[in-house]
Amino acid sequence: MAERTRIGDAGVVPAIKMITSDVDEARTMLGEHFYSNALEVLSPDPWTAAFDIASAGPITLGDLRFGADVRIEFGELGAYHVDVPFSGELAWRQGRGDPMVATTGRAAVFQPVGDTTLERWQGDCRLLAVKIDRGLLENELARLLDAPVGAPVRLGPELVTSRGAGATWLRLARMLAADAGEEHGLGRHPVLGRQLLESLVGGLLLVAPHNYRYALDNHRSGLAAPGAVRRAAEAMRADPARPFTIADLAQIADVSTRSLQDSFQRYLGTSPMTYLRELRLSLVHHQLREAEPGHYTVTEIAHRGGFVHLGRFAALYHRRYGESPSQTLRG
Repeated sequence: MAERTRIGDAGVVPAIKMITSDVDEARTMLGEHFYSNALEVLSPDPWTAAFDIASAGPITLGDLRFGADVRIEFGELGAYHVDVPFSGELAWRQGRGDPMVATTGRAAVFQPVGDTTLERWQGDCRLLAVKIDRGLLENELARLLDAPVGAPVRLGPELVTSRGAGATWLRLARMLAADAGEEHGLGRHPVLGRQLLESLVGGLLLVAPHNYRYALDNHRSGLAAPGAVRRAAEAMRADPARPFTIADLAQIADVSTRSLQDSFQRYLGTSPMTYLRELRLSLVHHQLREAEPGHYTVTEIAHRGGFVHLGRFAALYHRRYGESPSQTLRG
């Protein structure tokens, strides 16, 4: 599970507004508040972009439009992100996924990992951009489940916003974005603003498709994760470096190995050993960030975290955090 990430006590900060026809200014604005990017204007006609952006620490909301067709390459985002067109269309792709198109009724949903490209952001496409810190979303999921989250959350690539719960979530996001421009808006309140933002994150988890939906849906109906899952998860969290086998965990949980595997998949959306691996990665990531370069090596910290095969560890680490262990250690 990712490190603990919380929404600050200040609620939504005042919106930052910009109107520009300069490519460098637009690129810088997006880079400062969202992600580093390579921006290319595809239309030869004069254009004017308008950005209205507000943030609350681990959450950023943006009402954005360019006025010309553009193409933007972002690389890996490192955060969860939703783009909802108010008008026009947005053609995009991420990682090895198929090309997709976001419309006024179907939002684009991006993962933290996977190179991201907006192939064509139409000039008439005004959209709401919602950036959510990875750790914040995973921690909110753990709170909703009342259980630790092992495997990363894999949100589905699209969210229907034209009807049902998706439309309700969009109304909340639009309200928070619009409220950021109000001097005395409720989003600025240190308590209510934080609650509204938490509702935005929790609401996304409750309306979007993802690998924990079964667990969430059943937990909401009163079916909590069974004691066997809790006993195994608590043992792993208490001593993540211990060389557990599936048989060891089944014995701790007092169930068969098959039953334990089925229960983990059903309630936590992952297997026991994948849960353990992600737990170890999170532990090592935290220790690498806290360690002083020169006092510890990546090898020492990885071994202490339970990783024996350093090459495999480095590949897993880069896939999870988008950088090498040595880069994290150097800060």
